[in-house]
Amino acid sequence: MAFRKENNVKSSFSKITIGLASPEAILERSSGEVLKPETINYRTYKPERDGLFCERIFGPVK
Repeated sequence: MAFRKENNVKSSFSKITIGLASPEAILERSSGEVLKPETINYRTYKPERDGLFCERIFGPVK
């Protein structure tokens, strides 16, 4: 049976603010380039390399 260890760490934060990123901030953080118009391989159902859903550009599928 697993037991949870009580963690009584106090933080100095009183609140967190979340906001939308500006277009400039998005461009600054972005990397990668779509080179092909292909999306998904119809046989394997996996993203095409350098295509619109490329794992190298947008991250892994799973």
